[in-house]
Amino acid sequence: MSDAKIEQYKIRQEPYYEAVANEVELYEAAYNARMPVMLKGPTGCGKSRFVEYMAWKLGRPLITVACNEDMTASDLVGRFLLDKEGTVWQDGPLTTAARIGAICYLDEVVEARQDTTVVIHPLTDHRRTLPLDKKGEVIEAHEDFQLVISYNPGYQSLMKDLKQSTKQRFGAMDFDYPEAATEANIVARETGVDKAVAEKLVQIAHRARNLKGHGLDEGISTRLLVYAGQLINKGVDPLAACSMTLVRPLTDDPDMRDTLDAAVGTYFG
Repeated sequence: MSDAKIEQYKIRQEPYYEAVANEVELYEAAYNARMPVMLKGPTGCGKSRFVEYMAWKLGRPLITVACNEDMTASDLVGRFLLDKEGTVWQDGPLTTAARIGAICYLDEVVEARQDTTVVIHPLTDHRRTLPLDKKGEVIEAHEDFQLVISYNPGYQSLMKDLKQSTKQRFGAMDFDYPEAATEANIVARETGVDKAVAEKLVQIAHRARNLKGHGLDEGISTRLLVYAGQLINKGVDPLAACSMTLVRPLTDDPDMRDTLDAAVGTYFG
């Protein structure tokens, strides 16, 4: 594959990421060992940003796949397509990553069907190979290739969880929302709002997260706090900004919305 095609997957600017523990060092060690890595944590807590940051730090191309329940093995591996010259093989993202030595990131992997995720097994053990059954080819993964997957354990069910035969092919790292001071720094840095506003947004999020399992399926994510800060920084009234980004996306239940609106009013009323 040409250098130009490889370059399109490179992260050109340093993504902003604030480490909360030793996750950067742990990931670097895992990459040096070419260990497959599984990132576990709630939605919007920074898993994808972390992978982007590490790909930049390591200077490796990054190919990201947003997994969904309609995704087939061919969507990952590749398929034959018809063009004006006849039938041609088109590599899928997983195959491309294995060929060029990229980090392949399967985001929310449990959304994919289990019969689809089985195709990653030969890449995640001593073989480091990817059989292309339809093409009659076996790819030996580039020495720099690494597979990373993520999922939200809070959403797992009997129907949507990884098989043990898949889980035990990965080293795992737990992610969660940062502690309050760090999260406020992130919100201020990402949005341009002052520290006092960022701290208020984080306090609202902590109130909402305490309601998880008591009327809310999920708490307010760091991502949503950034959305709120961006609107406030654009001159939107904080109450309206928080309603749009912190309350309405989370729930349609009128009572729960009232509870969250009251929490917002406590800090911005």
